[in-house]
This record gives sequence, structure tokens and C-alpha cells, in this order.
Amino acid sequence: MNFQSVYGFETEYGITVEDADASALISASREVVKAYSSLKKPVVTRWNYRSEDPRNDQRGFHVESLSFDPVDAQFDRPGERAHSPQDDRCDHLMSNGARLYNDHGHPEYSTPECSDLRSLVAHDKAGERVVLQCAQIYGEKIGKTVEIWKNNTDFHGASYGSHESYLVRRDVEWGAFVGGLAPFLATRILFCGAGKVGSEERGIDSRFQISQRADFFSTLQSVDTLHNRPLVNTRDEPHGDARRFRRLHVIAGDANMSEWAIAMRAGTTNLVAALIESGWKLDFELRDPVKAIKTVSRDETYKWLLDTSRGSMSAVDVQRAYLEGARALALPGSDWVLGEWADALDTLESDPMAMFDRCDWVAKKLLLEQFADAEDLDWTRDRLSLQSLDLAYCNVDPDAGLYQALVDDGAMQTLVTEEEIEAARDSAPQGTRAQLRGALVAKFAPQIRQLSWGALETTAGTRLSLPETAHFANMLAQIEAAPTIEALAAEWLDSD
Repeated sequence: MNFQSVYGFETEYGITVEDADASALISASREVVKAYSSLKKPVVTRWNYRSEDPRNDQRGFHVESLSFDPVDAQFDRPGERAHSPQDDRCDHLMSNGARLYNDHGHPEYSTPECSDLRSLVAHDKAGERVVLQCAQIYGEKIGKTVEIWKNNTDFHGASYGSHESYLVRRDVEWGAFVGGLAPFLATRILFCGAGKVGSEERGIDSRFQISQRADFFSTLQSVDTLHNRPLVNTRDEPHGDARRFRRLHVIAGDANMSEWAIAMRAGTTNLVAALIESGWKLDFELRDPVKAIKTVSRDETYKWLLDTSRGSMSAVDVQRAYLEGARALALPGSDWVLGEWADALDTLESDPMAMFDRCDWVAKKLLLEQFADAEDLDWTRDRLSLQSLDLAYCNVDPDAGLYQALVDDGAMQTLVTEEEIEAARDSAPQGTRAQLRGALVAKFAPQIRQLSWGALETTAGTRLSLPETAHFANMLAQIEAAPTIEALAAEWLDSD
């Protein structure tokens, strides 16, 4: 599981507060994030937005405005907004290289940049624990139960994201990424979908879906993330050297509880990005990728037949085309992903329910079926009861969540140890600039005025850039030896 590149996840968590209505959750999310400061750990609380422009498009233009979800807007009470965008975000930049902040009424945890899948899984799981601990602190403060859900829907038409970022080459034409990614993203939910009771698309009556997010996509590509969501997001914020790199920002994914699904979601996508960079192309086209992701998600026959330029083809075979391309590419360190990918596709084709120990959607569906049979529930009449169980699967509290109960029973595969997850709460992964950023926060947090993924500004006004690639060992030694951040800055600036 050591295929290397640079990637990370950004997860918006669902939140509920005992006896509170939906409109109160915007301020509650802010308070949950602010609770991190009470842990008395090294932290920088000001984010540098100078390099961010969410309206910049990979296709070479700048959109005038972004779409906003009217479902979310009805709960946005102007009187409850913070005094400034900075106060509203409540940024917390940590010694593990991660970022915790309030994003549109949801606590969002962005993992640090990782260069191997094991680190990514550990840091994604660490994020669950950080957000849960903050929620528990806030709950104790107000004397109410605050629950955190790692899911993507409130079952009332609002969706929140679990986004992915991959470092890819700028010299590859953007159209190649769109054409190569769309069929893959439409079908990878086969093994990394989180599962959902019902549908939130008007006029659709679905008992159970593979994906929580499929209902919410309406176009092939655009810069939007909150409404009129695209299968392929075109936001161009590289958070690095824009002359060399793009940040491939993937929003067409579900938040996973399964460690295997987390690793495969990133591992397969990273391999497909490398395939596209190599010049590889599918020898067929998916007629309508946006329609396809909905078809795959809602098809309970598990045949998953899609319309392609070669006629009808199963989603499993679409994935196999990518698998064969990745095998031929033979990237060092990709053996684990390739092996798991092949086994998953064979199993999904022959007996999908045999994926119960790896796929969130399968594990969830089997739990729901057992519960419905035991309680004599109807999937239509008793949908609310089944949605409550759906929600319980992704409760991140290990004492309440059904996923964790499966792990405790040995029914779900795990990939990382308890020690690795706990270490990831405070320590950055090795091999990326996150290691530098984390070390700087750990030692010099009070001397840092503001921070971003690739740069910082000291309280004295000195600005430093953090390289995407460098001799990190030398730079870490310099951080350790420096008496102040200004002394370190002088050393780094002199060496430029």
C-alpha cells in the first residue's frame, strides 16, 4: 500500500445538537471548531486566503459568481453570522499539518498532504476523532448531546462534501482529465460508495442507493461545488507552483467509514490520474457520465448496465478498462491497489454482498436488511426509521456508531493501527511539505501570524514559501535548531 504521490481529503461533517433545529447548526458548527483551542495544543488560528480564488476555472477563464444551494440558504440567518469571514471560518491549523474550520455550517477537516495511502487513512481517521472530541467539549459546555456524522446528506435535499485533492501536471491538457476521469468517477462508487436509503432527486423513488452523492450531480464539468454540482470539478486553485502543477479537485465522492474504501478511493483515482498523464485513453466513450453515476447508484439488480459508444457495458467492465491500463503502466508501489481493485471487481460481478467487509454500502445494506426483517419494516412506509439506522452507521462516536460496532466484531477490514491513528492527531505525515508546516506550527505557532498550505507570514511580517518538493530532512533539522522563526527565515532566505 505504498504507491506514492501527493493527495489529501477534505471532509465536511454532519452535525446535530440535542433539541436544536437546523437553523441553529450554523453557529453550533462554529462553536465545535472553536472548541479545539481548549485542547491547549500548538495551533495557528488565521488562514491566509491570498492564494485562493474558487472562481478560477481550469478551462482558462474566471466565472463571475458561484452557485449556492437554496436548501442551505434558507437556514442562513444573517443575524447569526460572525462579524467577519475570518471569524466565521474559525480556522485552526495544527501541528499534524491539517486544517479544521467551519465551512457553510459544517465542521470541515482537511487532512495534510500525504504521499502514501497508509498515512492518508490514518489522517482521515484522526480527523474523525478530532472533530468528535471538539463536539464533545462543546456538548459539555452547553449541557446537550452534540453528534457528528461522517456522511453526505441530511435526507432533506442538502448535501455536504467529502472532497479529494491530487497533485497532477499542468502540462497535460485539461480536456484529457475530463475525458479520462468522467467514466471512472461515474463508476468507482461500485467499491467506494457509502450507501443511502431513498433518493433526494425529485420524481425518483429509490429504495436504496450505492452512493450518497449521486443524486446531487447535474452537469459534466463546472467550477461549482455547492449547487448545480459537476461530476468533474474545474476549480483551479493549485496551492502550489501553478506553472508546474494542477490540483485535481474531486467532489464526486462519498465520505467513507471503511478504511479499505478510503484507501481504494484515493489509490485508484491517483492511478487513473497517472494514466491520463501518460497519454492513455479509453477506447470507448460513456454516453452520459452524469446519468451513469445515477444509474449505477440506483440499480438494485446489480447489473449496472451503461450506454457506451460500444453498446451496453457494465460499470464493472468500465472499471476493468482502467484497471488494465493501470496494470500496463506498472507504476512502482501500485501492487496493493491493483490487486485489491481486481479482486473487488471480480467479487462485485459475481456476488456483490461478499464485499460486506470492505464496502460501506454493502455493510450498510446488510445491516438495514437485517433490521427491516427483524422489525417487519417496509422500505417505503418505514423509510424514516431506516434512514435513522443509515445515519447511525456513520456516527463517528465509537460508543454509538454502527460501523465501529462492526469493526469491534471483526466484520470490517482495517488497514492502520490504533497507534497510527492517534499519532496522526498530532504528527504530520512524512515526505510532503505538511511535515514542514506541522513542525513550524509545533515549535513556532505564537510567532506565525497566518498560514496557508504553501506559505506563512510571521508576526513580524516576514513571508516564507514552503516547497512542494525539497530536502525535507535538512529543513526539518533547521527548524529544530532555530531559536526563533525569524532566525529560521533569515537562514532560508539566505539560501535561496
